[in-house]
Amino acid sequence: MDAGAIPNPTGDILQRSQEPDELPGLYIHIPFCLRKCVYCDFYSSTDLTLIPNFLAALRREMNLNKDFKSVFDTVYIGGGTPSVLTPAVLERLIGDILTAFTITPGAEITVEANPDDMTPERLAALRRAGVNRLNIGCQSFDDESLAFLGRRHRARQAVETIHMTRDAGFNNLGIDLIYGLPGPPGDAFAIWLATLRTALAFHPEHLSCYQLTVETDTPLADLCRKGEIALPDRDIQARYFSRTADILEEAGYLHYEVSSFALGNRFHSRHNSKYWNHTPYLGLGPAAHSFDGRQRRWNHRSVTAYLKDLAAGKPPVADSELLSDEQLRLEALFLGLRTRRGIDLADVKRRYGEDLLVEKEKILKKLKEEKLVEIRNGFLVPTRAGMAVADSLALI
Repeated sequence: MDAGAIPNPTGDILQRSQEPDELPGLYIHIPFCLRKCVYCDFYSSTDLTLIPNFLAALRREMNLNKDFKSVFDTVYIGGGTPSVLTPAVLERLIGDILTAFTITPGAEITVEANPDDMTPERLAALRRAGVNRLNIGCQSFDDESLAFLGRRHRARQAVETIHMTRDAGFNNLGIDLIYGLPGPPGDAFAIWLATLRTALAFHPEHLSCYQLTVETDTPLADLCRKGEIALPDRDIQARYFSRTADILEEAGYLHYEVSSFALGNRFHSRHNSKYWNHTPYLGLGPAAHSFDGRQRRWNHRSVTAYLKDLAAGKPPVADSELLSDEQLRLEALFLGLRTRRGIDLADVKRRYGEDLLVEKEKILKKLKEEKLVEIRNGFLVPTRAGMAVADSLALI
């Protein structure tokens, strides 16, 4: 198979030119949690007895893709909860990945972790296996907030885990946090500011600050539908967003994507940036998505369906779509306007034949007057206010 080729569900080969700075990323979905959080709609199962069969099937899926000759420069193991796996299993899994695929020297290798799962033994196993970036799902440093979110850990465990991570030698640490929880606005906002101060005390290289969002078919959605809770209104949400950005930028962080902050360019999430830049990626595991630059496909959102297909020697693909130029253009606008880098106007013209400055002159003038976008060095760039309404900006 040629470099840059990805097999689609019918077995045909899709070609894509591959620039050195556009190497694809590899994502592995671990579909297990001890329990589901109230807000989460990522696919997972609480039946941990399926783990051995899943790992065997995952190795089969790797083998089905081992002729994928692209070189990966990022590996991201997410979920679900990858840290429910034992130290020995985590170490073997990463070894299997490095054996099955070509990973560049210096690749970013990330594992997501829950604070209450982490032990010195797990951390040592991850270090031995070559993991160089850890993403810890703290979400809050307030016990009442953690209980509402359905998290298994408490604030003390999150603090202890961060200390253990540093002691284990990890110098690329990401912390995930959630703001905009229900409650008296003043109290909830004060709790969020305290959580930010606690996080900053650890000087993490990366912070992801997500607004609590109501996803369909989650317990949170049921609570909102019944009127048992109410999330902050749009003005309060804007205050959270703006104040969070102020505090983190004052602390030296780059606000490089709507929810993402890094201590300099070297600590951007290289893997997540591939999604925002339309760079290809290969996803393995239940519900994982893959994208080759034109086609997107996704695996069964079911461990049992995933196991069944792989037991039969079939790719566990649920469906796929071939994106038109118009769909790709709209996605490029949507994704680009979520990032501080913005949209390369010359690239849009080259790829899609659209001169945004000419064809969208009136709307861009209005957005500039409203201080939502700027034109800078050939890029259409969202301002801070523009990033706060990035999904709406994409409608240009």
